[in-house]
Amino acid sequence: MPTSPLPDGFAHHITRWAQRAGASEPAVALAEAAARLVSAATAEGHVCAHVDGLPPPWQAMPPDELHAALIATGVVADDASAEPAPLFADGSGRLYLWRYHDYERRLATALHALAQPFGLADADIARLRAQLDQLFPADAPRSGPDRQKLAAALALQGGLTVISGGPGTGKTHTVVGLLAALLTLQPDTRVALAAPTGKAAARMMDTLRRRTADLPAAIRERLPNEAWTIHRLLGVTSEAGRFRHHRDNPLPIDALVVDEASMLDLALATRLVEAMPTGARLILLGDKDQLAAVEAGAVFAELSSTMAFSPACSATLAALAGGETDTLIDHDGPPAALPDAVMWLTESRRFRADSGIGRLAGEINAGRGEAALAWLQAGENGALRWFDDAGDAPGDTVREALLTGYAPYFAALGDAATARDPAALMQALERFRVLCAVQAGPRGVAAINTLVGSRVRRLTGPASSSPWYRGRAVMILRNDYALRVFNGDIGLCVLGPDGALAVAFPEADGDWRYLTPSRLPEHADAFAITVHKSQGSEFARVHLLLPESAGAVLTRELVYTAVTRATEAVEISGDDQVFEQACRTPTRRRSGLGGQLARERVSHSLARV
Repeated sequence: MPTSPLPDGFAHHITRWAQRAGASEPAVALAEAAARLVSAATAEGHVCAHVDGLPPPWQAMPPDELHAALIATGVVADDASAEPAPLFADGSGRLYLWRYHDYERRLATALHALAQPFGLADADIARLRAQLDQLFPADAPRSGPDRQKLAAALALQGGLTVISGGPGTGKTHTVVGLLAALLTLQPDTRVALAAPTGKAAARMMDTLRRRTADLPAAIRERLPNEAWTIHRLLGVTSEAGRFRHHRDNPLPIDALVVDEASMLDLALATRLVEAMPTGARLILLGDKDQLAAVEAGAVFAELSSTMAFSPACSATLAALAGGETDTLIDHDGPPAALPDAVMWLTESRRFRADSGIGRLAGEINAGRGEAALAWLQAGENGALRWFDDAGDAPGDTVREALLTGYAPYFAALGDAATARDPAALMQALERFRVLCAVQAGPRGVAAINTLVGSRVRRLTGPASSSPWYRGRAVMILRNDYALRVFNGDIGLCVLGPDGALAVAFPEADGDWRYLTPSRLPEHADAFAITVHKSQGSEFARVHLLLPESAGAVLTRELVYTAVTRATEAVEISGDDQVFEQACRTPTRRRSGLGGQLARERVSHSLARV
């Protein structure tokens, strides 16, 4: 089994634990192997490992015998154990860190408690139907049911709704409609908006403001005027890992909408769902085909992997929205993790399915790497461009293309009318962004930031050894609640109101806040960013710089996420075989959440018998 410092360090700790517990020498060896396996898996984003990853001789042991041997190590617990232990074996071949199994179990319990129908009265259904017909008019021919209208109806009839859709499929329009209908029916509903990062929260609020302009003033006044980061919403305390709001002190809200929910890891998702009060609505918005969270878990993708509707739910949706749900379901697919709670939005109004970016995203999502590459190479009216650029470092043509992409930003920095205007500079910067799969190396974020930063320094001068210069773009990497800057926020170094260098950050109300550079928490240059960090952002044009070779980090979801950050044009540079391999490589994160949810449903069904 390959070794690395983190799994080896944890394995050493667990070995000592097993020895102190009086385990036999073979049991200590098994404890060490299990610890290394689980630690390596969680470092790769998996919630658990599978025992078939253990080395010989344990690999060949019968399942029951292996499970008993794991329990005998003294460091592995199961459902029958009286005391917790560092590791957990679920009896189905999954091995967990204890805390991740605990999170998974708690999340399944909390989700099941939320995902209950409200039992709307006939009079309420009639009022909501009239509202939904008005908010989602049948003003265009459709190939099937109005999924936006059905998604809104789904959120109105039950406590948990998961809405998945790519860019331009109408997630925001759906939320505006369902909130308008809900506030018409229940005017005192306390609504909150949240997202995993400050950038995503600000974008969510900006989009909602634009989309709610046509609503009646009485409805607009009841909508929230701020979107929170999830950490701020839950209330960070001075005690590490603790929040003010939790299962025993729930949030004082009646409905919560969370955008970019695909970025939620298992731990944060558990804390959030547990903090929901009884009888509240939780609406999760995201794209099941995007990258999952950096930390362990792919909660949104697992919850939204399948749609299924019971006869009772289908009847309610038909009464509310007039749509038939049967045509939306793959009856031959796997059982749904969350029946009566998931809706996919599939029709993009931003990209036609046969347009440049739309078709490219579709080919990538389907795993058709050769077709995606051919479409890229065809160019499609300048919206797509492929640079054949194999090698350990970007070639001269690619380097020149990257610098050319930032030309609008360079021009804005050199224009006296815009050089001190952070809004104009940010608008110019967001015309183009380089996205990388990796941080280090000549094709990584650090190298490209050095390339672009050097050009900006020369443009804005004078030469200085200071890391701060006019036009430097930085991304915050650690939340600072006192300064109100959060992981993912991007600021620009400009001449502040007093003439000194300051870093300007956009406020939700359109204003700008200036901070002294020395006060900033951990940060990094942001001319180029990783694809992971780009989630929740949009740019007019995107250049995806592929690494020299394929690896675990380069997946279909990463390429799809990069492509769908662009609104106008996409460039990709790299080796054609690396690109095709990435399109053929889906992210697979091991988890037992689906099984936990199934057990919750069974146990509650038996309890009602």
